[in-house]
Parts: sequence; structure tokens; C-alpha cells
Amino acid sequence: MSDVVLKSLDAGVLRLTLNRPEKKNAITQAMYQALAEAMEEAALDSAVRAVLFLGAGDSFCAGNDIGDFIAIASGGTAPAEMSVFRFLKAMAEFDKPVVAGVRGRAVGIGVTLLLHCDMVVVADDALLSVPFVNLALAPEAASSILLSAVIGHQRAFEMFALGEPITGDHAFAWGLANRAVASADVEAEAQRLAGALASRAPGSLRATKRLMRDAAALWAKMQSEGEAFGAQMLSAEAMEAFTAFAQKRAPDFSRS
Repeated sequence: MSDVVLKSLDAGVLRLTLNRPEKKNAITQAMYQALAEAMEEAALDSAVRAVLFLGAGDSFCAGNDIGDFIAIASGGTAPAEMSVFRFLKAMAEFDKPVVAGVRGRAVGIGVTLLLHCDMVVVADDALLSVPFVNLALAPEAASSILLSAVIGHQRAFEMFALGEPITGDHAFAWGLANRAVASADVEAEAQRLAGALASRAPGSLRATKRLMRDAAALWAKMQSEGEAFGAQMLSAEAMEAFTAFAQKRAPDFSRS
């Protein structure tokens, strides 16, 4: 396991910690590969009863590493061939409990990942956003259906279309999280919940989760989102958005 994704197993709980605090835990394709391998192995390992996602430092995840993302995309790699899709497929098919503890910023995949978690603990002052449209892209991780299912169409559309962050308190009130606690208490509470799940009857939990989620439908939606994402990634809009991001200015979509 790469040192930018830390892995530990204790009392049935597999902790996966994004470990790039200097980059707010922005995820590279190498990190996606490490995460995919960890989830695939966890699915087959009877010692793993639950998975806990955490972020090192003061943020959960700043989304995709833009520099890494642009470099891979400019090299002609299709979205479906990127390691992120291997990870997303593993998440869609994973039938053991998954918990996340969120502090600071959660952006893009840092939010859509939560839609595949069974329990989420957020800091009350955390900031969550899905600024795909701001980058002239499209939703991913089956979030185009899952986010609406959780918080309703109007709220989900606002989050996607405007890209403005909501607080952890809002995330809890809207149903995106099970608990909103002080930032200092996030990890302990998330660990407590993961431990409680790990102590429950594993076969019963897995059967329950399989009945509650349609893995095949989620994976199909991820693939259709990938097609839209890939088309947008090659668009003039996206080129302007990425250039503006690099130049630290607002994008100009007036000619789109």
C-alpha cells in the first residue's frame, strides 16, 4: 500500500486513510489504484468486517488532483480506463459496511464517495461541495442518481450546478450524514460506529446491504456518467475551466 494511502486492520475494521495532507488529500490515479486494490482485497478477506475512510490532516479530500488528472487525460487515457473507475466499481459492488469520517473540506469525489458509505460522520464546520459544472465536467460515482435520492432533486441540482459548499450541519440536516460533531471528535465517533458494525452478524449485514443497493444499476450509471464525463473532458469548456484553474482566475464560458 502506498504511503499516500495508509492501511491498517484492527478488530475487524479496515482503516483507509488518504495521506496527502499537504495537498488536502487530493487523489491521484496511483491513489485510486491503491484504494481499488484495498477494497477488492477487503471484499474477499473474512477478517475485514467494516471499512473506515479517513483523511489525514485538516481535510477529508480535495477531490481529484487536477494536475495529475489533466496529465493523464491529455495523454489520451479514456475515463473508463483510469484507475478511478476500478475503484468506483469496487465501491459499487462492496457489500460490507463502510463508514467515513469527514473533517475540513470534502470536494468532488470527497463527497460522492460518501454516497457509497453506509454511515457518515461529519464535522459540523466541514465544507462539502461537488463543483463538477464549475470545471465544465459531469457528475461521477453514480452521484447523478444517488445525491438526488438522498437530498432531493432541487438541493442536488443546486450543489452540482452552482458548486457552492454546504456545511457539515447542513449535510446532517439534509441526510448526507448520520452525525455532525465537533471536528476533534470526528475520528473517534467514526471509529466507534465502524467498530459497532464490525461486531454485528456479518452475513446479516451483507445481506441487508445487498438488498438496499442495486450494485449492477450503480455500475451501469457510473459507466454512462463516464461517457458524459469523457466527452466534457475533451470540450472547449473544460479546456477553459482547467486553464482558468491553473491561472487562478474565474473561467469565461460566454462563448460556449
